[in-house]
Amino acid sequence: MTVLVIHEDEDGNSVREFLVEPGEEFGTDLGVLEVPEDIQPGETLETHLGTEFRVRRLRGPDLFHHFERTGAPMVPRDVGLVIGETGVCQGDRVLDAGTGTGVLAASMARAGATVTTYERDPEFAEVARENMALANVAESVEVRAGNVLEDLDELVSSETGPNCGVESDESERESDTDAETDSKTKTETETDGDAETNADADTATDDGSFDVLTLDTGDAASVVERAPELLVKGGFLAVYSPFIESTREVVATARDVGLSEITTRETIQREMDFDDRGSRPSTAPVGHTGYLTIARND
Repeated sequence: MTVLVIHEDEDGNSVREFLVEPGEEFGTDLGVLEVPEDIQPGETLETHLGTEFRVRRLRGPDLFHHFERTGAPMVPRDVGLVIGETGVCQGDRVLDAGTGTGVLAASMARAGATVTTYERDPEFAEVARENMALANVAESVEVRAGNVLEDLDELVSSETGPNCGVESDESERESDTDAETDSKTKTETETDGDAETNADADTATDDGSFDVLTLDTGDAASVVERAPELLVKGGFLAVYSPFIESTREVVATARDVGLSEITTRETIQREMDFDDRGSRPSTAPVGHTGYLTIARND
């Protein structure tokens, strides 16, 4: 289990952070750490030079700082907005496109979801897989190298979503037996029984394979066109974009295909400064990171 070791200054501010593995010898500019096999969060380690490091469990926000980057990752506040607005939770099936570094995919998996995520660049996809392993969610996140647009027909036709629908040997044997039995009784049931079944089918509602669809790609609108087929009823769409032009296209497409509760927000935060003179917003540049569009499939 990878852990974080932190050296802090006198005010408790982190001045050095390193990822270490149990049992390894780790060299730093502050000395060499001998990491115990049974290392636990909350413990304190000392280098051979006597410098103390506190051990901390790797948590979601730490992934943003310690994942290997292949571009600008989604910042924690925007990850929180996506998860909060869509309600991603245990058991959800998520289709994600635009993996990048993988911060969003890993965060949703850590919330309990099963994620299928697409990254067009094969080298970036490999880095994302390594990041999923670091986040301890490799079994919950399938990173696919490719363009999600090319797989939409397959994804739409999937009845059970990612990592589901694998029958056991017993189920297969039962299916074979049932098929033989059904062949003997087919003639008897083709009249009244089929009429009743067809009537039920006429009133059934088609359901998609995913509970949440998250997109961070320049051609997101093309995927949004298929959102009603991809999402379960009541499922959520979240589209993140740094540009207003692509956001307008996404909103227009979401309206055209009948999605509801469509809202777009610019994600902005300002830090606060506190000193002896008083308190005020920081004079640093306004913290714009992008536009987030949320919609629902009703």
